[in-house]
Order: sequence, then structure tokens, then C-alpha cells
Amino acid sequence: MTTLALLGGHPEVTALGPHFTWPLIDDNTRAKVAAQLDTAVSIPGRSGIVAELEDGLKAYFRARHAITTSSGTAALHAIYATRIKAGDEVIVPAWTFHATASPLFHLGAVPVLCETRPDGNIDPDHVEELITPRTRALMVTHLWGRPADMGRLATIADAHDLILLEDGSHAHGADIHGKKVGTFGLASAFSLNGPKPLSGGEGGFVLTNDDDTYYRVLTFAHYNKRCKSEIPPGHPLARYAVTGSGLKLRIHPLAAALAFDQLHRLDGYLAGRAEIARHLTEEFTRVPGLEVTPVTEGVVPSWYGLTLTYRPDELGGLPIERFHEALLAEGASEFDRPGSTCPLHELPLYQHPGLLFPGCSHQHRQYPPGSFPIAEHAYRHTIKLPVWHREQDLALAEQYVRAATKVSDRHKELLS
Repeated sequence: MTTLALLGGHPEVTALGPHFTWPLIDDNTRAKVAAQLDTAVSIPGRSGIVAELEDGLKAYFRARHAITTSSGTAALHAIYATRIKAGDEVIVPAWTFHATASPLFHLGAVPVLCETRPDGNIDPDHVEELITPRTRALMVTHLWGRPADMGRLATIADAHDLILLEDGSHAHGADIHGKKVGTFGLASAFSLNGPKPLSGGEGGFVLTNDDDTYYRVLTFAHYNKRCKSEIPPGHPLARYAVTGSGLKLRIHPLAAALAFDQLHRLDGYLAGRAEIARHLTEEFTRVPGLEVTPVTEGVVPSWYGLTLTYRPDELGGLPIERFHEALLAEGASEFDRPGSTCPLHELPLYQHPGLLFPGCSHQHRQYPPGSFPIAEHAYRHTIKLPVWHREQDLALAEQYVRAATKVSDRHKELLS
């Protein structure tokens, strides 16, 4: 191999960047969004492109109800608001994006952090030890698009009469033995943010098979026309139809048009990602210093990201920071390390929420460093890649493999 680029050699990745852009927008996408501009840029009820998208989501996920929202965070806030009250405890994974749990502070509820497995998903072996008389729900994230162990988690939730909720923001289209992620619990929340497998640029949605939960999400995130037309007159929430809870969290029609266009392409994208992920996994398992977590049989990830565990012990103790720096120097700019998706107890919001939410300071749990050794270690030793989906992207993926192999093989030069 040639000299490392970091030390003056030529980069291994020669393709011009950017190497990954999402969502993919073509002339057909542009035409659909432009047509929506001429149709409506505000939809207060369930009609037009909003109804089309929600109907498409219901059909795709085989869910009774789908409710679009302004963001994945809004969707998470909405599903919590349907059942969680002040003082309730909700068990959440210690390692996830902060919005998985941060809406609980707004409700006066308490996020209780749970250790994860090395892949970042909540560890069922640690859930039951956290259950108290105040525990109301269990929230599950499918980190990086890799489904969590929903069989065991559902069993635990049922045994302890807990509400099971899902954050599927990384996992559109992922499934476990043919059952789509987001359809295991009472309700689920998804993001339609820019880089997500299904993207509207911004936006989100809630899935549920429960009618009462659907009505409650409507009154929390919508109001007036939607609530008037969809909540039965005899339901206790019907009298709140004009105002809802006082919030408006509806999706923008242009975001809905983009997401609806992408929804019809999703399975094709996922099939392409699965093929390239399979190839990358095979290649990276042969690179010393990088470990790939195998996919459980019967589980189909969305491959929002391919995560690699860095093993410094295999490379003479070379720090991950130096290894990553060398990868970037090779032109492999998409090799990334997790940033804001981190162990929650390391964030100021979860260390000292009282400054922002004075009412929660007396009940908030404190977690010193080292409280979640598996999550903390995994976070600090993860290197991730987006996963391409087209056959022609294989050549670029191969360049990334060669870059990692080159840095691994010549790691001793980085130790001096």
C-alpha cells in the first residue's frame, strides 16, 4: 500500500464529493412538489396531500392510523402526551438522540435511563430492575435503523402492565420476522427529517392501532377542522375540538409532497441498501481494528447507518481520534463518529434540567459518569457510514473499504 495520505501520500478515495446526499431528488420529485405549490401550501384538515401521505403510511406499515406532524420530536411529544402525566417514570435507552426522551420534561415526567447493548439498543436484561410503582411506559429506539429485541421487550411490558412505545426515527421499513418496526406497541413516532430513510426534509408522523390514542394525538398536535371531522361527537375529547390542547404541530404540505414521493421508492432504496450493507459487512470483517455487529436472523434493518466498533487493542492502542483523522485524510469523508446521538446522561439537559424546567428538579435522577459502561464504551468506539443504495455506488463503497484497510495496515506509522 502507498503512504498514508495523512503522512503525505495520495488519498485512497478519488471520487469527487459529496459522497452521500439524501433524499434523492429527481425531476419527478421536483414536479410533484411544484404541483403542490399550485394546489395548496396550507392544509388545516385531513385532505389533499396530507391525507394521501397518511393513507400511504397506513398501507405501508399496516397500521390503523397515521397522523402526520411537523417533526419527529413533535410526534414523540404527542405519543407521550396521550398517556404520560406529571410524576410518571418512563424507561428509555441511555444511548439515543435526546428527543427520544426530552419531551418528558415538558410533561413533568421522569426519563429513567436504561443500559444498552453494544449496538445501542435498550438491553432487555436491565429493564425490569428499573421498574417502580411510578413506571408508566417503556420507550424503545431502533438505533441506526437496527431493530431492537421487541419480542422480549413486549413480554416485559405486558408482564408489568407498561405502555410500550417506539421511536422508529431511524428505522422506516425495518422489520422483525415480517412485522414492521413501529407496529409493536401502543404507538410509535417517526421522523421525516432530511437524512432519514424516508424523508420529507422536515416532518414526522405517529402510528397507532388504538382509536382513543389517535383522538388524543389529534387533540395534542392538531385542532379545529381535523378534530371536528374525526373525533366522534360522543367521545369525551370532542368538546375540545376547536382548540385541541392549544398546539399546532401539523406537517407542511410541501414536506408531505416530498415524503409521499419518497414513500413509493422506499422499498427499492432499502433493498439496495441491504445489498451494499451486506457487501460492506463482509469486507469490514476482514479489516483489523474494526468490528461489525452481526444482524440477528429474521431481522431486517433500514440501514440508516452502518456502525463499526473500533478495536484499538488490535492496532497497538491507536486512539480512535487518530484512526478517524487518517480515514478522513484518505478522502473517505463520510466516515463519521456519533455526535448529538450520545449517552443522554452526558448532556446538560439530562444532568441539570432544573434550570430549564424548575418543577422537575426534585424528582430528576442523577447519573454519574460510568453509570452505563456498555453504552458509554460503544458510543466512544463507534465509527459509522451512511449506506448507499445503487449498484453503481459499489465502486465508491469499495474505495471506502480500501481506505480503511490502508489505515489499518499502516497503523504503526500513526503511533510514532
